Amino acid sequence: MQFPDDDNGQMLAAMADAGIDLTQSIEVDFFLVFDDKRDAESALEALSQTDMQGELEVNFDEESTKWEVIVCLQMVPDYAALVAKETELNSFAQEFDGISDGWGVMQNQASDSEFADDDHVHSEHCKH
Repeated sequence: MQFPDDDNGQMLAAMADAGIDLTQSIEVDFFLVFDDKRDAESALEALSQTDMQGELEVNFDEESTKWEVIVCLQMVPDYAALVAKETELNSFAQEFDGISDGWGVMQNQASDSEFADDDHVHSEHCKH
C-alpha cells in the first residue's frame, strides 16, 4: 500500500507493517489538548451532546501538564477519513481554546495478530 508522506501516512504505513488490517473497522483514539481543565470539560460536555458515536474521556497528562479529551471512534482507518475527522475535531477543539494532537490506535486490536498472545489466560501451569 502507498500512503502520503506525512504523519498520518507514516502512521498508517507503520500499522500496515505491524499486520493491522486497514480495511477493517478498529477503534481510533483522537486526542484534543487543552491548557485549562474547564475548557476540556466544556468540550467533553459539548461532544457528549452531539450525535457522534464513540467513547469520550478526559485525562490530565502529567508529562505535558495539559488536559486531553480522548475521542474513541470505531472506524476503518482510511487516510482521507482520518484526515477529515482530525480536521473536524481540531475545528471543534479550537472553539474551546484547544487543539487536535493527532490520533492513534491501541496495539492490541482484534485484527492485530502480532499481539494475540496478550489475551492468554494464565494458569498454575504457566512458566512466565
